[in-house]
Amino acid sequence: MQIEQLQKDMVTAMKAHDKVRKEAISSLISAVKKIAIDEGCRDNIQEDLVDRAILKELKLVKEQLETCPAERSELKAGYQVTYDIIQEYAPTMMSVEEITTFISEKYADLVATKNKGMIMKGVMADLKGKADGKLINEVVGKLC
Repeated sequence: MQIEQLQKDMVTAMKAHDKVRKEAISSLISAVKKIAIDEGCRDNIQEDLVDRAILKELKLVKEQLETCPAERSELKAGYQVTYDIIQEYAPTMMSVEEITTFISEKYADLVATKNKGMIMKGVMADLKGKADGKLINEVVGKLC
């Protein structure tokens, strides 16, 4: 995902007077810019940085949605709408089968040692932002 695309979508939402969508996309842009400033690449924002920021925001909204009390239905509905909007921009994640094949092919020598820590260290570096960490942990656990 390019930051320019997010900015165009925010302008479109503003023209359509879609306040909820505009605020969700605005929060994504803010998160991307914050991470870019922290990493010192303010002028040249790469796609992987944008994807990381989107995944981070998605996780935050998911936590808000899960911790929201059931009696606060209007708040929960707002979080759900925001989650759905951010989900549209989130990069597609690898499935269990894809993770298993990737680990089996690329890390066959490490899997043979049955050292979960070493496998996780190598795999997480390669699959960061491409697959869910919990899912990777489960797959590595099964392989060990």
